[in-house]
Amino acid sequence: MARILIIDDSPTEVHVLKTMLEKAGHQALSATSAEEGLVKAKAEKPDLILMDVVMPGTNGFQATREISKDPDTAHIPVIIVTTKDQETDKVWGMRQGAKEYLTKPVQVSDLLSKIQVAIGK
Repeated sequence: MARILIIDDSPTEVHVLKTMLEKAGHQALSATSAEEGLVKAKAEKPDLILMDVVMPGTNGFQATREISKDPDTAHIPVIIVTTKDQETDKVWGMRQGAKEYLTKPVQVSDLLSKIQVAIGK
């Protein structure tokens, strides 16, 4: 199964996503800020990243752009998982390099199907 990095500043969201992923057999890593997530993405080289948008400091759109433009991490698909549900947010997120876009609260079936599409399994 996949190694997935969750980047979200909410401990509750990290717990919920981690539980969903681990029940499905995936290995979950986490970072509580975009800055920490960027460092972990380079060090851990996960198969996929679940990215929140609204975080202090660097936001998820900025972090997604950095990941998709960095040769060390550009191969890692990013799925944005956020409360921002406007069509303009989705379009902007995809323009930053995200492969998929989900709004919270996330349904397990939606999350798992998007993960399979993003990692090509």
